Amino acid sequence: MTTQRLGVIMNGVTGRMGLNQHLIRSIVAIRDQGGVLLGNGDRMMPDPILVGRDADKVERLAKRFNVQRWTTDLDKALTDKNDTIFFDAATTQARPTLLTKAINAGKHVYCEKPIATNLDEAVAVLRLANAKGVKHGTVQDKLFLPGLKKLAFLRDSGFFGRMLSVRGEFGYWVFEGGWQEAQRPSWNYRSEDGGGIILDMVCHWRYVLDNLFGEVESVSCTGTTDIPERFDEKNKKYTATADDSAYATFRLKGGVIAHINMSWVTRVYRDDLVTFQVDGTHGSAVAGLTECMIQARQATPRPVWNPDEKRMHDFYADWQKLPENVVYDNGFKEQWEMFIRHVCEDAPYKYTLLEGAKGVQLAECALQSWRERRWIDVAPIKV
Repeated sequence: MTTQRLGVIMNGVTGRMGLNQHLIRSIVAIRDQGGVLLGNGDRMMPDPILVGRDADKVERLAKRFNVQRWTTDLDKALTDKNDTIFFDAATTQARPTLLTKAINAGKHVYCEKPIATNLDEAVAVLRLANAKGVKHGTVQDKLFLPGLKKLAFLRDSGFFGRMLSVRGEFGYWVFEGGWQEAQRPSWNYRSEDGGGIILDMVCHWRYVLDNLFGEVESVSCTGTTDIPERFDEKNKKYTATADDSAYATFRLKGGVIAHINMSWVTRVYRDDLVTFQVDGTHGSAVAGLTECMIQARQATPRPVWNPDEKRMHDFYADWQKLPENVVYDNGFKEQWEMFIRHVCEDAPYKYTLLEGAKGVQLAECALQSWRERRWIDVAPIKV
């Protein structure tokens, strides 16, 4: 049993997601636990090199987390044959070009979603990766949330009976800037920079729906730009050209209907920033990021519609919390470990760039539905 080095080129770790989830809670956490355990008893120890445009930022991060290597020269980093994996969490628009560079340099690639702003670019990168024989993956983090893992457990146990519908509520108020600093970067609200909630979130809903409830067959969607002007990181006013809220209905294989509201201009009055209610013939469940509440048909009350009397029944009290029988690791870290095992020992792995392309495809279909005001069928992707 030995510990082996695994060189990882990490691009885009100065951003919120790249820093918090991928560097701190994944790579640094894996390093601190002694690496990733392989099937033969060996351990793979990630040795990251941090890449970014701002030398001061990248150097500070490297020192803060005891990372020995950093650079502002991505092209040079890609020439180092001792680094095996390229990871990208920078802007969506630049991702296809960066992935292409890395694949041509012989690197295995792992990246945030969306993997591109359009399906043609996504498929081109997928085809190139397959042709070059490199391993590839894309983040599918919502599947690893404890709340959604609990929904998968309920589904597999037969709790729902025949699933009928899924209703998702996602979002929160993102401040406009100016009088209060925005919680999201300004490019998210400019379509010319790859922004928009449909492109950002429908990619997530594709893998959630496909893996938990049934493959998406068609979509009907409408979006809006509710806040027309915002303030950027330098407190300069700009025109918001991308959608900041959207409402989508999906028909799934097997007959399940899913509807998801998504918004960066809503104030939260629910248990979590995202919730999914799943209704079935034998039971219903409501899951957030971590918790899951259930109601079996035997415990379902008999509501009677009567608008002339004040409602006295506490419907929340009729639900039961699903017990915490499993300890869940950080989902981003778990995915990193899966991908490292895939690269190092060819362990099974399904969250490839094809899955990322499916997310981009569904976002394109949703945007087309909004533009043309009609249902759009989702066709199989030809690779």
